[in-house]
Amino acid sequence: MTDVVAETERLRLRLWGEGDGDRFYSIMNTPAVMRHLGGVQDRATWEAALGRINGFQRDFGHTFWLVERKDDCELLGFCGLKRVNSPGTDLTGQFEVGWRLRESAWGKGYAKEAAIAALDLAFGRFGAPDVVALTVPRNEESQGLMQRLGMTRREDLDFVDPRFGPEMNPAVVYRIEAADWPAARAAALA
Repeated sequence: MTDVVAETERLRLRLWGEGDGDRFYSIMNTPAVMRHLGGVQDRATWEAALGRINGFQRDFGHTFWLVERKDDCELLGFCGLKRVNSPGTDLTGQFEVGWRLRESAWGKGYAKEAAIAALDLAFGRFGAPDVVALTVPRNEESQGLMQRLGMTRREDLDFVDPRFGPEMNPAVVYRIEAADWPAARAAALA
């Protein structure tokens, strides 16, 4: 089994292993999952993204780790930490929490459970002073999760990502400071 980074009550966050990229691509590259992420990806675009995911782990010790359900080892998606690398922003290099789950995993609290584990790692193991989360204006589901995690909407940090058109811009930014995480975590778990 590939190295486990964190475990929660129901989930395991783990490193990517042999064949995981193909498995992830086959179950996650759907119109529903990708609707706020620029649409279904061709294989070359996914391979480039997977290279960046592996590069973050190599260079920083964290990435968007795979999320598996513990009771049946079902691959649900990814969640974790990377460094902001979007063009058009002054946030480059800052800690970013993110998630992407398969459609059958939506609405079950898995994203929140995994994101809490990722934020625990950000502020604990990795000593992040703060963490941002990025999404697009229409992705109200992700914005709702950011709010439930205690993150604050930061319109002053929004930016235009030149990779996308006006329907996906400006990029919407939420942030949470390390000092605010203990109370926000308690509220998220209540």
